[in-house]
Amino acid sequence: MGATEQEQITAWVRGRLPEAWFTEPASVEVDREEIVVVGRLALPDGVTEDTPAEEAREAAIGRITRFREETREDRIRIAREAERRFDRKVAWGAACGSTRALFTNIAAPVMTRLRQPERQVLDTLVEAGVARSRAEALSWCVKLVGEHAEDWLEQLREAMTSVQRLRTEGPQV
Repeated sequence: MGATEQEQITAWVRGRLPEAWFTEPASVEVDREEIVVVGRLALPDGVTEDTPAEEAREAAIGRITRFREETREDRIRIAREAERRFDRKVAWGAACGSTRALFTNIAAPVMTRLRQPERQVLDTLVEAGVARSRAEALSWCVKLVGEHAEDWLEQLREAMTSVQRLRTEGPQV
């Protein structure tokens, strides 16, 4: 049974990460342009469930910032290897408690053709001050759909992974 591209990239990235960096395996998200690696960091000493939320958040931000600075050279080296191997940019992030931060990630341009009714939706968002441009309005719409359709999107991703796996297992032409 062949592994999907997502599984191959995830395995490679996790195999390159120092074990001491994260408290659990890093999440690795892959699309056509980018690999996003986010690892969970241990809570700072003294932070417990009883710690006030703002204090816990600041402690987590400090831990994430320290991790970013201390691992920069190694992260760059791993990213360069991955970029050569998989022809994608690599973005890094960390989570600590309920705080999550991405250090670097790309905003890839996406071209689309819209008919007048769809353009009017975007123009309404711009005229209302919700967005500064059609591009920003479209990004806002995509984020909103993603938030409200996450369960459905996850089921769709799982189905696509199954289809990809079946293709790799099928007869080779």
